[in-house]
Amino acid sequence: MVADKRGVVASRLATIEGHFHALHRMVDEGRGYREIVQQLVAVRSSIDAVVQVIVDDLTSDCVQSVRGSPAARSTVLELRDVVASAL
Repeated sequence: MVADKRGVVASRLATIEGHFHALHRMVDEGRGYREIVQQLVAVRSSIDAVVQVIVDDLTSDCVQSVRGSPAARSTVLELRDVVASAL
């Protein structure tokens, strides 16, 4: 993973960690289902965003490594689209 993406991933993971701590507090405080589920959805969204950053970085790395081969580049870009659509 390139250095600038490491920072983005680390920052997003810290946000996710904060969401989890909030979830624990909410459960301990006996908060309502709606609030807890809303927080869980935020965590899921944050995790999906981290996965997307990592997949994009991996794809870029693969494309750079096959730069001279149009067929390989097309295959890697297709892989990115398939993985992204699965998120």
